[in-house]
Amino acid sequence: MSRLPHDPYAPVTPVGELTVTSADGARLHVELHGRVGDPGAPAVVLAHGWTCSTAFWAAQIRDLAADHRVIAYDQRGHGRSPAHPRCSTDALADDLEAVLAATLRPGEKAVIAGHSMGGMTVMAAAGRPGFREHAAAVLLCSTGSSRLVARSTVVPIRAGRPRTWLTGRILGSRAPLGPVTPASLRILKYATMGPYTAPHVVEAGARIVHACPRRVRHAWSRVLDQLDLDEGVRQLTVPTAVVQGTADRLTPPVHARFLKSALPECVGVSELAGIGHMTPLEAPEHITGGIRDLVAAYLRGGDHATDDNAARIGGGA
Repeated sequence: MSRLPHDPYAPVTPVGELTVTSADGARLHVELHGRVGDPGAPAVVLAHGWTCSTAFWAAQIRDLAADHRVIAYDQRGHGRSPAHPRCSTDALADDLEAVLAATLRPGEKAVIAGHSMGGMTVMAAAGRPGFREHAAAVLLCSTGSSRLVARSTVVPIRAGRPRTWLTGRILGSRAPLGPVTPASLRILKYATMGPYTAPHVVEAGARIVHACPRRVRHAWSRVLDQLDLDEGVRQLTVPTAVVQGTADRLTPPVHARFLKSALPECVGVSELAGIGHMTPLEAPEHITGGIRDLVAAYLRGGDHATDDNAARIGGGA
């Protein structure tokens, strides 16, 4: 597939790599980017979503690495992290705690950004001591805490049992995705991105999603089908910003509105017009800007956001 010159979505070569072992022995591939040797550089931790990998965050890594320490890891079974038989939200929380403990100094704070299943990882870990030790603020992108299949609008029919059943069958399919073709690009764009997403962005998403092994895709689809992290949202007590695309069919805006109502310290919800589920790919500047604002407000700016930072984090929605 073709790539643009200086493609912002091309994977970034890390400064360092390590393997972190989770509580149950699962091995996690972790990448270190940016000012790794500078203890004064603010730390950012990136958790990707279902069927993705660290490559999903390429645009954010490329920008933030100039003046941050950026930590990105592959969820178990994704990217370069081997598959593991244990697939659950507790396992996701274990993994995030293990990554934080291995890459941050005791008591060191970071801004943590999670997209889709990465956001669910944050919600699952919200009450854990290791998470609370290290989380200064959180950015939740295109995510939800429960009823994912019932609320999805990927199947364009009226809400109800038939739509929920069909959606579950589609998202939980064991079928291989196969090679990236014009037809598969159209399907991926429809299901995961907004109607005006540029072809090179769709290609970038396809490179990542099609690389996920089908057994891993299926195993985690079952976890997402049964997801119930509403209580985890209520335990997420650090300042949290939410970003949502209005054209998101996988986690429609109803999820962001619930998060806003349930989060103890929601510092804003941004609803991005015409953007789909893949917000870090479709609106990279907004996601990077949101992370930078949280760093300025809660790592560099003290315990409370300034009015200007809070306004930018909230995005006016």
